[in-house]
Amino acid sequence: MTDIRLDENLDLQVQNGDFVIGETDKQNQQLIILANKGEWKEHPEVGVGIQNILSDENPNDVLIETKRQLEYDGMQIDNISLTAEGKLIIDGKYRAS
Repeated sequence: MTDIRLDENLDLQVQNGDFVIGETDKQNQQLIILANKGEWKEHPEVGVGIQNILSDENPNDVLIETKRQLEYDGMQIDNISLTAEGKLIIDGKYRAS
C-alpha cells in the first residue's frame, strides 16, 4: 500500500518541505499492533494493544488477535509467528482493491 510515511518515532516524514509517500504495509502493521482499541476515533474496534497482552500466558492469543486485526484492515496474512526471542514475524500484504 502506498501512503504517507512515518519516521522511526511515528512522526510524519518530511523531505524538501513535502510529505514522503511510499510503501506503508509494515508501518500500518506496526500502528495496528501498537494501538489500543478505541484510540482511532473513526475505527474504535481496531487495535491489538500489544502492551496489554504481552504478559498473557498464552502467546497464541497474541497471534490470533494480531492476525484478526490485520485481516480486518484488509491484509491477506499468509503466516504469523513468534520467534523464541519473542519477535513477531508477519508474512502478509494488502489485498488488491
